[in-house]
Amino acid sequence: MREETLWVGTPSHVARLGTYLLCLLFCWLIVPIFIAIWTAIKLKSTRYVLTTERLRITEGIFSKRTEQVELYRVKDMSMEKPFIYRMFSKGNIHLITSDHSFPNFKLEAISDVDVLMDVLREHVEICRERKRVTEIDID
Repeated sequence: MREETLWVGTPSHVARLGTYLLCLLFCWLIVPIFIAIWTAIKLKSTRYVLTTERLRITEGIFSKRTEQVELYRVKDMSMEKPFIYRMFSKGNIHLITSDHSFPNFKLEAISDVDVLMDVLREHVEICRERKRVTEIDID
């Protein structure tokens, strides 16, 4: 089966609203203007790509770093919608995986979080069935 892209997204600027407000408050110092610009560029250089096989997170402005997790390794997922995010129809998805190099991560301040959560859950199950993976927790 060929790998297909299901969703591509970036975090919303709502995720750094506090930083932007502080920079606006102290903009008369000039330096906060550059901090706000750097924060915006850094935020928009983060890219999430969900395919039928894996989730990739690419970050970085000058040097890029990509982490990827095979969907069958996702153990648990949860959705969070802080009040300020809900005002802008955004939310977070937290994933716990069995990947040793990247066990926990968060898709931050994304749109249509409910829909993405359902798509992600569906494809995690499909990948587990296809690879015949079952999870056993031993305490």
